Amino acid sequence: MRQMTSFALPLMLVLGGCATTGGSQATAEIPPDAVAATRIQPNGDEITEYRVAGQLRVVKVQPKRGPAFYLYDRNGDGRPDQDQNISPVYFKLFEW
Repeated sequence: MRQMTSFALPLMLVLGGCATTGGSQATAEIPPDAVAATRIQPNGDEITEYRVAGQLRVVKVQPKRGPAFYLYDRNGDGRPDQDQNISPVYFKLFEW
């Protein structure tokens, strides 16, 4: 029994060190004067488009399951940029 207890404590410390904290959410670069329009897809995904003067600037995709991600139009052509590197994807495993 003592041997199991001595194994459980280091395991909990290692797992606790790997967990993320609640205040580390990434912030999106949404312009302050942007107008948001949200629609929900048939599969449950929520898509929010942020437009400034009618031109698309940011698209937020919130899947039904999983974390949200953002697509940006930095060159001003009205479409999300194709050269955006979405990988690697990081997921929050623990939060307390």
